[in-house]
Amino acid sequence: MGEEKLELEGKVIAALSGNTFRVQLNHNQHELLARLSGKLRKNFIRIGVGDRVKVEMNPYDLTQATICFRLKEITTNVNPPKRSFGPRHGAARKPNAPKR
Repeated sequence: MGEEKLELEGKVIAALSGNTFRVQLNHNQHELLARLSGKLRKNFIRIGVGDRVKVEMNPYDLTQATICFRLKEITTNVNPPKRSFGPRHGAARKPNAPKR
């Protein structure tokens, strides 16, 4: 029989030594130690302070967890940034300069 894992969402509040992070859970503000899963380490997924993550916990030990997924950031910016249509290749030519 496989163990039942609790999957919860939280926010990284501190990066500790190695692949260890301090995570604060969303639903009850509980803090715990979390380590990166093997897939995140293998694929060089970067986790930083402030990132939202999904953690898996063993129901018998609620002080440790494994980070199994980094959640996408929610963007509130509805309009995309405006493009610049200025000079494309460095400095602009002088108006009286002869063409080559």
